[in-house]
Amino acid sequence: MTSRGPSQCSTTTLRFWHAWLAWLAASWLSSAPLQAQDWFVDVTEPADVAFTHFNGMAGRLYYVEVVGAGGALFDYDGDGDLDLYLVQGSMLGADLEPHEALMPWPEGQPLNDRLLRNDLVIGADGKRTLRFVDVTDEVGIDARAYGMGATAGDYDNDGDVDLYVLNYGVNQLWRNDRQPDGSVRFTEVAGPSGVADARWSASASFADTDRDGDLDLFVVEYLEYSLTINKRCLTERGEPDYCLPNAYRPVADRFYRNLGNGTFEDASGPSGIASRPGNGLGVIAADLNDDGLVDFYVANDLQPNHLWLNQGDGRFSEDALLLGAAVNARGKSEASMGIDVADVDQDGDLDAFLTHFNRESNTLYIADDGFFYDRTDALGLGAASWKHTAFGTAFVDFDRDGWQDLVIANGAVTFAPGVDRQANPFPLDEVNQLFRNVGGKRFVDVTEQAGAAFEVSEVSRSVMVGDLDNDGDPDFVITNNSGPARILENRYDAATSTRSRWVGLELRRANAGNRFDVGATARVEFEGGGTLEQTVRRDGGYASTRDPRLIFPIGADKTPRSIVVTWSDGEQERFAVPTLGEYSRLQRGSSRPQDR
Repeated sequence: MTSRGPSQCSTTTLRFWHAWLAWLAASWLSSAPLQAQDWFVDVTEPADVAFTHFNGMAGRLYYVEVVGAGGALFDYDGDGDLDLYLVQGSMLGADLEPHEALMPWPEGQPLNDRLLRNDLVIGADGKRTLRFVDVTDEVGIDARAYGMGATAGDYDNDGDVDLYVLNYGVNQLWRNDRQPDGSVRFTEVAGPSGVADARWSASASFADTDRDGDLDLFVVEYLEYSLTINKRCLTERGEPDYCLPNAYRPVADRFYRNLGNGTFEDASGPSGIASRPGNGLGVIAADLNDDGLVDFYVANDLQPNHLWLNQGDGRFSEDALLLGAAVNARGKSEASMGIDVADVDQDGDLDAFLTHFNRESNTLYIADDGFFYDRTDALGLGAASWKHTAFGTAFVDFDRDGWQDLVIANGAVTFAPGVDRQANPFPLDEVNQLFRNVGGKRFVDVTEQAGAAFEVSEVSRSVMVGDLDNDGDPDFVITNNSGPARILENRYDAATSTRSRWVGLELRRANAGNRFDVGATARVEFEGGGTLEQTVRRDGGYASTRDPRLIFPIGADKTPRSIVVTWSDGEQERFAVPTLGEYSRLQRGSSRPQDR
């Protein structure tokens, strides 16, 4: 027998080990999870959005510097996609020049608010690419006040969406005027329309409170404040800092009734709204006691929140404390900033979520039999928000599973003890958060799974929700104080290999300029039982305006039977189910989907 030599033995052994290692690697790779893709992707730069907020800070710690700013998503040109309005700050103090600002003015950027038109590109292969074009000068908008936020609505019922801009200073109403050639020009008409509010306003809401077909206007006022009465406040270590709102006097919000002729009357006194001052920052219009009338829920900073119930006769009753919506479960007023409502547990009534200061936690109020109960900790939202200062927020079904999730924009307003303000004069940055609603039973923090866009730490203020690319899932626009606006595109389906079916709805009133019927509700009914319900809204969040269209997920195992619309005046209408995978217009009185 011939024995093997050393070289042959070594070669055989090496081949064995190579084969074994290859098999082991293949086995591990086949069982290991695929590298997850980001659920949301920052497409700001490729979408040609180049906007940076300027807060005018020069070391004097003017309180107004840290509160803004927001904007609006609205279809100003009626082409079926969402355009973007972003409010801008300015230099604070008449004796100061822009070059004296600690955070420099963005080079080459105009000194006013900007309107960006959405020129969505859809390729032959169906690929959608966001492109925004700055049309501010083209449409005649020249808003140079110190901007805080904006709300949108067709107040004159001419079929075009108008814009109301909230300022530290005089607010502006930009009327959308369609020209004979089809182009758009905006005209500032706040003065002659009766809504040139000169207080420090933060948020606003258009809503038809008296069912006359015209949109009334609720304006949230923050504080009685001016640069001349700016107070000196200190950190825990005795260092100069921004003050909290309790250093200034609260003011009453304002309610303007639409007279139907292009003007408004200030009905703050007769309506009762002027009777309760507050440090208001956020507002939402919704039927919160299920009586068919629009109410207003106001988020007050370090004071009890206000819930103004519509009495149906032009008056409102403030019943937040009675109904459990004024303070948290410990009976404490919190620093409420952002606000939103949705039926998070699908029991048929609207629940509410409010954002707060750090070491307070945000608050989720669950509605039950006409009352609100603080269920923040029980549903998993308490500890996760304890260390954050939250502003903008929105209920949004980002993964289209039928349950309303939560997105939150975070950013501090006071300095952490010992922070190096020489290296960073505005060290108030925090990361934003995303929470998934698990069957209405709890919320799970999925921020880490959301992707790199949620790892960025900035001084975020508003989060605007809207389907920017018309693909049936909600995208986000995040605004930052003294930082860039960011466009986050929803790519959850691609990241999770999900193929979602959906139906998109526009609920329109033919007798009111064909405008969106704010406050109308659509209910999708499925074969074999089960429903999904949503309400048309533009407001909520913080200092911003959202997409008024409705997106309903249609599961692979479900067949939609019909759609029941309850219009804002209480009338109901049943519609056939329109084509899936696109937006359809349901127009009052037609009982069938209308083509665009």
